[in-house]
Amino acid sequence: MTGAQPDGGFEVTPVKFSRLACRGLLLGLSVPQVVSLSVAVVVFVTSLYLDGGAVLWWSAPIWVGAAAVTWLPIGGRKVVEWIPVALHWAWRVVAHQTVYRRRILTPRPAGTLALPGDAAAMRQYLDPETGAVLVHDPHHQRLIAIAEITHRSFVLLDAAEQQRRVDGWGRVLSSTCRSTRLARLQVLERPLPDSGSGLARWWAEHGTDDGSWVARTYAELIGRAGPAAERHVTTISLALDIKTAARTIRTAGGGLRGAATVLRQQMRSLTTALHAADLAPVTWYGPGELAVLLRGAYDPQVAATLERGATGAELASAGPVAVTETWEGLRSDSGYHTVLWICGWPRSQVYPGFLAPLLLSSGVRRSFSLICDPVRADVAARDIRRKKTEYISDAAQRAKIGQIEDAQRSAEYLDVLQQEADLTAGHGVLRYTGLLAISATTPNELDAAVAEIEQAAIQASCETRRLVGQQAQAFVAAALPLCRGI
Repeated sequence: MTGAQPDGGFEVTPVKFSRLACRGLLLGLSVPQVVSLSVAVVVFVTSLYLDGGAVLWWSAPIWVGAAAVTWLPIGGRKVVEWIPVALHWAWRVVAHQTVYRRRILTPRPAGTLALPGDAAAMRQYLDPETGAVLVHDPHHQRLIAIAEITHRSFVLLDAAEQQRRVDGWGRVLSSTCRSTRLARLQVLERPLPDSGSGLARWWAEHGTDDGSWVARTYAELIGRAGPAAERHVTTISLALDIKTAARTIRTAGGGLRGAATVLRQQMRSLTTALHAADLAPVTWYGPGELAVLLRGAYDPQVAATLERGATGAELASAGPVAVTETWEGLRSDSGYHTVLWICGWPRSQVYPGFLAPLLLSSGVRRSFSLICDPVRADVAARDIRRKKTEYISDAAQRAKIGQIEDAQRSAEYLDVLQQEADLTAGHGVLRYTGLLAISATTPNELDAAVAEIEQAAIQASCETRRLVGQQAQAFVAAALPLCRGI
């Protein structure tokens, strides 16, 4: 799907994404490529001057190997770029960091979320004023609040209403960019199996059961569709940068209490902006709701049976019992998982509903996470100036050596100029990262689900790649609303 023009007389404004920059340190070469190529050149030149060049053949394995890893591609990357990933993975395997088992007899520290890996240090703080649970990330010095929002189906709206919703969401993001205290905004959308009680309740409240043929047919249809129904849950997570807001936090009393006071102001501002965009009601998660979400992410078989305030509503025991990470996957409790990275957004103009094939695919348990990092206006302007300088200097250097300028670099430079124009016009700058966490009960089902999601991504004009060597960290970022990155 390329975002075809919606029906109706009102025209929805198409959008275009900037390309992922492929600039390198020198002439399009990345830092690892420059290092390996430098090693090859140094060894080759040094060998020419040693013993009349006789050492050249003895050193051939070194400079030939260094040149080969610089240019040979594997899986979309050069070999030299895989070396740091492979070394880090090997170190984690040796250090037994790819396996997690909960110690049942050893109680965890009070207030922790019982998560594996570096997320184990995250703690909960219950805001006494709103009753919301705030998650403190000591590694990144952030305090996170999580809200669940309710909205109408976007693809079923007419063109005028779609454009109005898009403008409203743009104002929400704009308010996020203007705040210098927010470190990250995460939108997490995931389908959950529904027992059909929601459909039956809606029919009981809004339907007219007058005994007619239409009423009987509608009730029968609801009864059949109930067991196979899904409901979509969308959450928005807000991360306060404790370092940036340090002065305001001290004024508010310091510590987590002061940080919670500052974050509460941002929560009210976000709630107001979401209401203006018709994204309501907004419900801030408490400990029970967050516990159900964490338990369902790691244990998909029990996700359908979890109910808020009842089973699985304790944060102290919501984490996984066992996690085993592999090179390109993850197994936790009753599920097999893998994470895909959206490495390429649509390169042509698309309409706002272009992600419909990906988000509305039924029968696949997946979580779509959109991580938005706001960039301050001065930092964004400085970064744009640096990019312009690098593009111009690289073009001049390629012209000197007679290298032809390709269309991709020209398009990237035009994207930089467009970003500069948008920033000058007063728009904010956000860095987007899209992640897809796919879960299944068996490896074969997981492979089939990954193939279906990849096909849906192609229909949405997106390019996906499976992350390797970092699946545990990627799963936390993709499936949990904790504003984590990779």
